[in-house]
Amino acid sequence: MNGNVQVVVVGGGYGGVTAANRLARRDGVSVTLVNPRPEFVERIRLHQLVTGSDDAVESFGEVLGGKVRLVVDTATRIDAAERWVSLAGGGAVSYDYLVYAVGSGVSDPGVPGAAEFAHSVSDIEGAERLRSALAAAPATAPLTVVGAGPTGLETAAELAEQGRRVTLICGDVLGPSLHARGRRPVARRLARLGVTVLEGPRTRVTEVTQDAVRLDDGRELPSAVTIWTAGFRVPDLAARSGLHTDAEGRLLTDATLTSVNDVRIVAAGDAAAMADRPFRMSCQAAVQLGPAAAATILRRIAGKTPAPVRMWFAGQCLSLGRDEGVTQFSYPNDTVNGLHIGGRPGAGVKEIACRFTLNKLVSGARKAGPRTAHGDDADRPETPGPEHRTTPSGTGRAA
Repeated sequence: MNGNVQVVVVGGGYGGVTAANRLARRDGVSVTLVNPRPEFVERIRLHQLVTGSDDAVESFGEVLGGKVRLVVDTATRIDAAERWVSLAGGGAVSYDYLVYAVGSGVSDPGVPGAAEFAHSVSDIEGAERLRSALAAAPATAPLTVVGAGPTGLETAAELAEQGRRVTLICGDVLGPSLHARGRRPVARRLARLGVTVLEGPRTRVTEVTQDAVRLDDGRELPSAVTIWTAGFRVPDLAARSGLHTDAEGRLLTDATLTSVNDVRIVAAGDAAAMADRPFRMSCQAAVQLGPAAAATILRRIAGKTPAPVRMWFAGQCLSLGRDEGVTQFSYPNDTVNGLHIGGRPGAGVKEIACRFTLNKLVSGARKAGPRTAHGDDADRPETPGPEHRTTPSGTGRAA
């Protein structure tokens, strides 16, 4: 491709940031990252934001390379034919290649009252609302966490460690992604913290009210604050834009992360789904998929055939409060095994993993180039108005 190549990255999470930084290292490639928030959210620390042990945010100036232009806005539609991304603020940005990295959020459980009365910790706005709700509730008020996956386990433990009365509703089994051996220390830790754990298929929530939850077995449990952590969904941007998605709304791609609709659209993170190689939504996957998506684009720019993505998983790290945790190891294909680390060492491994992930982003930003006098500073992101439209150099298309 002749001239400067414009790449737009939609989404500034782990996948989007790693992709943007990798792309910005290549001469002749200009990168614009579109994100609805002016700061990077450490999603793996949102349960800590709820209790005040961490703010779960980092400046984009730290994690995003100086050559990457940050646009604070929300993408509303992708026009694949014209290669435009329309923005909620009324503007638009054009691209030669696009990285689709919009991430995921809390799913609509379809349970009466859940959308109205239950809180979430899947994004920073929800976590901040939950923190306010907890501050307004008496310290002895009963709290309910629905969902016993990693987010539910970490949230329940974090709250219980502060002396809160917490009930964890599993809906089935505690920690379904854990090996039986790794599940035991989790159960013991929750018991020591005083968390009431409800397991079994009849513990599914059938209704949420302002001050209670009702279960499939007929029980009604008092709940001053209900927190829903069961399941995630992805934004409907791809489907709304006429791109092919799977049943969960994730952009369907081939083994190189390329959209089955358009070779100029490549996906990364939770919002991507390789048709024949599904993977678990996680930070661990996103930090691999971001650079892989960038590699696919860079090979296409160079006129080479992209290589299939190879994913490698090590396990899951769970914090169970600030003092203990469990690290569940897995085989490279993400199948868990019986190996695990618990107690204080488990908490230490989780903290190391969180810091390592952030440091990896910071390192990627430094490799992507320093701040330039003529470039946009990610500490002062651009918020485009209705007139904002950029045109890729070398495409011959006018705005």
